[in-house]
Amino acid sequence: MVEDDEAILNLSKTILQMLGYKVIAAHTPVYALHLFEEHPGDLHLLITDVVMPEMNGRELAEQLRAIRPDLKCLYMSGYTADLIAHRGILDEGVNFIQKPFRSDELAAKVRQVLDFL
Repeated sequence: MVEDDEAILNLSKTILQMLGYKVIAAHTPVYALHLFEEHPGDLHLLITDVVMPEMNGRELAEQLRAIRPDLKCLYMSGYTADLIAHRGILDEGVNFIQKPFRSDELAAKVRQVLDFL
């Protein structure tokens, strides 16, 4: 999970851990790349904020998928999916959850993305 807002990162991580997921958290995309190198086989889903310093979530996902093409991704943002798609940051139809989200919404979306073949 990659999120530059520490409060959202910690809360989301706690929610997912309470649901039984192992979560590796990073507060920057650069640190996420470092963690990915350390745990490449352990990661099945990238949950990333869209708008962050250094690089955006799409750029991060592209770099990680260059190493591991089967990596699933869930984008999150305080902006709407339509606005982000309109600005060309994300393609329409990607896995997306809008912040703020409830714990049950996050749980359902993560399960949906992981279950999709």
